[in-house]
Amino acid sequence: MNKWLSILYTLILSSAIVISGSQTTAKAQESSSDGFLTEQGIPPPGANDSSCKPSAEHPEPVVLVPGTFETMERNFINLAPLLKEKGYCVFSLNYGYNGAIPASGPIEDSAAELKTFIDNVLNITGAEKVSIVGHSQGGMMPRYYMKNLGGAEKVEDLIGLVPSNHGTEGVAGLTDLTSTGADLASCKACQQQAAGSDFLLALNEGDETPGDVSYTVVTTRNDEIVVPFTSAFLNGEKENVTNVTIQDYYPYDQIEHQNIAQDPLAFNFVFDALEHEGPADPQRAVGIFK
Repeated sequence: MNKWLSILYTLILSSAIVISGSQTTAKAQESSSDGFLTEQGIPPPGANDSSCKPSAEHPEPVVLVPGTFETMERNFINLAPLLKEKGYCVFSLNYGYNGAIPASGPIEDSAAELKTFIDNVLNITGAEKVSIVGHSQGGMMPRYYMKNLGGAEKVEDLIGLVPSNHGTEGVAGLTDLTSTGADLASCKACQQQAAGSDFLLALNEGDETPGDVSYTVVTTRNDEIVVPFTSAFLNGEKENVTNVTIQDYYPYDQIEHQNIAQDPLAFNFVFDALEHEGPADPQRAVGIFK
């Protein structure tokens, strides 16, 4: 137990060091200018270029949504520049600040921030829709935006890397630690991501995959945060939903929860989903000819 508490404290403190303690909730402003991008903080390489205009080949800007306690700069330091090199317009945000801790506030409020951010991205790019790639909470939270805030009409793809779609039974299976950690961090989002929470029960009631959206989930059997790892999976029509366990296609890839957002093998499924109609096709994604 002490080991996991130490890990949690380290994660929280590292976030606090990176983000100034005087920083208040960072929200995108209702504006057609690009000022909302600078207010998000330091982006990962290749992201938040206000002059980027989507091409005919890649008409949807890609919005990267970080996970709990994460910033966009850290979470997507590898993925953002790769997407930029492939010709995508890439945007990302920080959200859900509780004091100095990012992505820890109420998920409903974070989804409202995402809505404003995406509206601004659509305004400055002239695009009709975006594609979203999210890690952990960042792969689940957009579903609230899509289900309750009109976002389903503005999203082409939702690609979740180890998303907390049905919550977690505890960090490394330690349920008491999850609830204790949520209290220690004053982390409402942590409480809401516990399996069986009122928030998740409401989010998953009825259609889990609303709208004309393609849903791709990429998870790992080694996930020690979203427990069990299968709770990341979404229920939906196979034409619209693909659930991928990375070890089914890369057996020697023993990536875990946090580092899957830096894993080039996991990126193959992301790229496949973005480059084709519908969700990722795992066989195509890992094939020799891509």
